[in-house]
Amino acid sequence: MTFTLGIHESVDLIFPPTVLREPLDSEDGSEVRVVGSGTDLEACDALVTFAYEDAFLSAGLSWIHSIQAGVDRFPFDELESRGIRLTNSTGIHGDAVGETVLGYMIQFARRLHRYRDRGRDGEWTHPAWDEPFTLAGESLCVVGLGTLGRGIAARADACGMDVVGVRRTPTPVEHVREVYTPAEIETAVADARFVAVATPLTEATRGLIGADVLAAMADDAYLLNVSRGGVVDEAALLEELEADRLAGAALDVFETEPLPEDSPFWDRDDVIVTPHAAAATRDYYRRIADLVRENRRRAIAGESLVNRVV
Repeated sequence: MTFTLGIHESVDLIFPPTVLREPLDSEDGSEVRVVGSGTDLEACDALVTFAYEDAFLSAGLSWIHSIQAGVDRFPFDELESRGIRLTNSTGIHGDAVGETVLGYMIQFARRLHRYRDRGRDGEWTHPAWDEPFTLAGESLCVVGLGTLGRGIAARADACGMDVVGVRRTPTPVEHVREVYTPAEIETAVADARFVAVATPLTEATRGLIGADVLAAMADDAYLLNVSRGGVVDEAALLEELEADRLAGAALDVFETEPLPEDSPFWDRDDVIVTPHAAAATRDYYRRIADLVRENRRRAIAGESLVNRVV
């Protein structure tokens, strides 16, 4: 019996579907096809996708793979009731996201974002003598110590930063000096020059970085969010920035994406905006292919899937 794997056209937001099809082509009788949201879905046993659509529920799929680590847009209960397994791409983004966050911190420390902005106007201006700093000896709090958080911590530690973290279970983590529980988050962020948010969006983490946590941060601290927009209270963050109670923020994710053109975050010179691209790398599709290939083998063999969420 042929096993048909569909690559949903929505992955085109990250990479062309055709580049993923080639490494997934198989000699074991499996078929790989690029599909849309119509009747093509019904010919598939499994689907690799970026987006979620209600049509997936009635297509007769046995398994859906999200090319992102975050799966908060998928309806877990409905998938489970229909016997559709859901897997995600956690575990493959630690280096890319870690380097992105390191880039944010270097930009703020060395004022590179300001030079780039002013350079567009041909403005040759030195910073105030006490603005630039180096990362060595500075403090970082990483909220969420999964694959992303550990990738951030390792790179910060290599730069000589003092790293603490927040996770549900306060067990030791390599490259992290001290681990706090979510109940201690205000204490964890209080002395940090940078706070990097890398926790998944769940009911427990929605709005986790709210007014109280932001108020607990130092006036010269920077917030860096590479998790999901819903983890940070954007209105509270904007209020802190406008009142100069934070030094700045680097935001890769937002409650509404794409970020609306009238968002005040666009116009602030103390905010770095990136388009949900922290994990982007030219090798992204190869990493997805490795995961999907293994799970296809397991699905055909009747074995348990890796990275299973539902």
